Amino acid sequence: MIYERYRDFGPTLAHEKLTEIHDLRLSRESVRRIMVAEGLWKPKRAKRAETHPMRERRACFGELVQIDGSDHDWFEGRGPRCTLLVYIDDATGQLLELWFVPEETFFGYCEASRHYFERYGKPVAFYSDKHSIFRVNQPRPLGLSSGLTQFGRAMQELDIQILCANTPQAKGRIERANQTLQDRLVKELRLQGISDLPTANAFLPEFRQDFNRRFAVLPRSTHDAHRPLLPGENLDLILTHQETRTLSKNLTVQANNILYQIPVQSTRLRPA
Repeated sequence: MIYERYRDFGPTLAHEKLTEIHDLRLSRESVRRIMVAEGLWKPKRAKRAETHPMRERRACFGELVQIDGSDHDWFEGRGPRCTLLVYIDDATGQLLELWFVPEETFFGYCEASRHYFERYGKPVAFYSDKHSIFRVNQPRPLGLSSGLTQFGRAMQELDIQILCANTPQAKGRIERANQTLQDRLVKELRLQGISDLPTANAFLPEFRQDFNRRFAVLPRSTHDAHRPLLPGENLDLILTHQETRTLSKNLTVQANNILYQIPVQSTRLRPA
């Protein structure tokens, strides 16, 4: 059974599948010994521990949410290579959103963020890398007088702070989660026979719920720091690409090399 279906699984994941799907009552250590004996698993040498300052988890659920995009061959060649957008709560390690997109873009994060906001509300802060989606990396970018990216502007309107990590180690929680997902989720997609983005996205809520049941921890505080969306916070308007243009005296504005003119009903009353 292991050789036929789970030969490239780790002992822990293989043990879960043998217990839950095939109702085989073997201990995890027994599965590990069988896989080692059959040459399906090679015990790994313990790596020399690198010293990094430990950062304590935030106390409250929704106080800090780490976000990242993981580009990977999720369908193992059965479908297109794509990116998984991952949102993980710092206090609990709970996956709050998973969403497959063709590539890491502003609009992809808008779509994933909308799902997350509608499910939980607004977090206090997002913790990301220094990708240009989250941070303006040019000294004086043209057309960005506010110093914010499109995603930064949208989060500012929603009163959500964006914090950017200086090193990969600083956001180690989501980096480790990505490694786990690239192992577990890839194999789950294979077992389910899933090889396209729409079907994979439909499966993700089930996977997310099972993952959180296994790995999420309780926060130090029982307070939920998420805030509800306010009546005036229209996601259809906020989660869009917006640019500022100056209206000329003859009521024209140019965008993408196209000149637009605002019509008026009266020649005596003209907007400034």
